[in-house]
Amino acid sequence: MPVPPFSGVHKRPLLRDNVFDSIRNAIVDGTFEPGERLKDTELEAWLGVSRTPIREALLRLERAGLVIALPGKATIVAPYDQASTLSTQQVVAGLHELAARLAVPVLAKEHLDAMTQANARFERALRDADVESALEADDDFHAVFVTAGGNLVLQELLEQTTPVLRRVERMRFGSFAARESVAQHAEIIRLARLGDTEAAARACRENWLSLRFTSAE
Repeated sequence: MPVPPFSGVHKRPLLRDNVFDSIRNAIVDGTFEPGERLKDTELEAWLGVSRTPIREALLRLERAGLVIALPGKATIVAPYDQASTLSTQQVVAGLHELAARLAVPVLAKEHLDAMTQANARFERALRDADVESALEADDDFHAVFVTAGGNLVLQELLEQTTPVLRRVERMRFGSFAARESVAQHAEIIRLARLGDTEAAARACRENWLSLRFTSAE
């Protein structure tokens, strides 16, 4: 398993979430490819942590559908699966619809300003074909509703399920197909500014359901 070219990248003991995030991000960005075997010893050397937090992270990643544990054999990066990705997309879309319903009634001007700024950054990143910045800006846009709504269970569920879609988002945000999301975001902001909770919630759901993918991806 080729690991990123940094040994002991975390010099201080990591929280479990940090270990999880590091491995998850390496899967999502393609550093660890589908079907690749993840070896505990190499992960330990890369992250500079003991085996325990690594095994805990791999269990979480298995629940999220990003790795597959083969009992007594190995843990591998899960291959892309269209059916499970579609199922996850439907759940994520529903969660963001709920986030909008919770958030819109309590939004302040600074929330709407943050969404507008995030969408502007999103548009610039797409224009510049900067996939990483586009993903970050998109996360910032949707995080406004998720955070403002204040439902910690919803936040936890999104943290678990969204990474499954990230590989698809990465491909989409590198193409012209993503440009329609800019207009969808703008419409969500407009509806939220009007205080139209139901319409904003539906628009959020449709934004996430507009993420297209094929078995070839």
